[in-house]
Amino acid sequence: MKDILLVEDNRELAELLQAFLEKDGFSVHSVPTGEEASAYLEENRVKILLLDIMLPGMDGFAVCRAVREKGDIPILIMSARAEKDDKLNGFGLGADDYMEKPVDPDLLTAKVRALMQRTYGARTKTDYLVSGGLTIDRNSRKVYREGQAVELNAKEYELLLLLAENPGRTLHKEYLFDRIWGMESFSENQTLTVHIKMLRSKIEDDPRAPKRIQTVWGVGYRYEEI
Repeated sequence: MKDILLVEDNRELAELLQAFLEKDGFSVHSVPTGEEASAYLEENRVKILLLDIMLPGMDGFAVCRAVREKGDIPILIMSARAEKDDKLNGFGLGADDYMEKPVDPDLLTAKVRALMQRTYGARTKTDYLVSGGLTIDRNSRKVYREGQAVELNAKEYELLLLLAENPGRTLHKEYLFDRIWGMESFSENQTLTVHIKMLRSKIEDDPRAPKRIQTVWGVGYRYEEI
């Protein structure tokens, strides 16, 4: 299940908003028309609907009405139609919030977080660790780099989280190994080196010249926010 269905026919705006939302840890599916939104919702569940009004064919008001007739998904309308009557119409059809365009991506993200918290009581800002282009979702144990999901195994995730929670601090190899694998583990210390190498291959622009995970020779590793 995706967190958000974004219905926006302006491709550039849709891509921008999707990138911001995914950077904050939300999963997003985007469609450009009301018809595609309705078809998607027939087969899939989402937590929030972000809806433009001025869509080709089936407009946003019609989508809002159809969605509200079938369920109580939170609906946030985004529209250049900012007249009082338009807003009253949107709220009358069951919208939970109404944002005027141009939309500020940071404000939109904040409103989505608030809707999530109010409706589901699960996601709060503290559930995420955001560092540069990386977002770590502590709830789902997922990591995103520039809005794209990064596939990590369990130990890679735990190692990255531990490093990222201590930016600028050199963590000794022994400390990292004991925290991730445990003092009683039969794994060899070389395991840490291998996992650092794998992490760098997934989160660094150039793994051979890492900027996030720095080696402190003879001591351990230090995570730098970039």
